[in-house]
Amino acid sequence: MNATPGKAPKKEKEKRQTPEERREALRYNHMMYGPTAGEMRPAAKKIIYGSAYLNHPRFQSLMTAFKKGTAYQFEVTDKGKTYTIATDESHISFDGKVIYYSRPLNRHEENLLLDRTVLLQYQSNDALIHFAFAVLRSLSDLGTPQLSYLNHQFYYDNQTLDVGVAEQGPNLLLGSYKHNKAQEKARK
Repeated sequence: MNATPGKAPKKEKEKRQTPEERREALRYNHMMYGPTAGEMRPAAKKIIYGSAYLNHPRFQSLMTAFKKGTAYQFEVTDKGKTYTIATDESHISFDGKVIYYSRPLNRHEENLLLDRTVLLQYQSNDALIHFAFAVLRSLSDLGTPQLSYLNHQFYYDNQTLDVGVAEQGPNLLLGSYKHNKAQEKARK
């Protein structure tokens, strides 16, 4: 300490860390100990698949037409490309390829089936991903959908969709739903 007669001794200033030293210290700490609680990255936002379609009037018209067994179509644009979504009595198609179709179960219900090969072909297309989930969520009779999407792949019951295509075929039964088709009146 430098002391002069008659003056109080000066305190030595602490040496401050330079930005380069700070970065190097943080890099070392991350390497050795990982990020601290305050430095953790925020959790990824949960994507609710199909929510963009569910309240849209065109999608609701499509699902009404599918349940009634009539025809309806509309177009969707994704990443600069236009896709046609249509229904014609017993099937729902995306870009001209049938994804969902129904088969009669009894007078009041129909089985909903999924074409796995087409869904696998378009599994990188955001418009189809959301559309596939919207169809399942709009048919509440099917219950909670077992279809999921993770890491750019579709899963059904925790297995990828391509499992069992060779042995069982491309059709996957998803469940039954009640339709609104005109019923034949009983004869008296």
